[in-house]
Amino acid sequence: MAVVKKSKSVIKRARKSEKARKINAANRRVLAKENKKFLAVIKAGDKVAAKTAFNAFSSVADKSAKKGAISKNSASRRKSRAAAKVAALA
Repeated sequence: MAVVKKSKSVIKRARKSEKARKINAANRRVLAKENKKFLAVIKAGDKVAAKTAFNAFSSVADKSAKKGAISKNSASRRKSRAAAKVAALA
């Protein structure tokens, strides 16, 4: 097993990384829950509710990207796929 240096900077960096990991995980959980709600509405087939759910999902995806939980491209890709599902209901 490797010996880990315990300097102040290493300890602080580990503390900051753990805090960021928890925040990012929470943001991704919110995004996943919103996606699940959106997919349930799509499965039900209600176009008006689907548009409302898409707007909510899109907002959460943008916020997650802004906070750094997911990349901007990932948010854009998810929104694009969701928009295609809404359009397919027509």
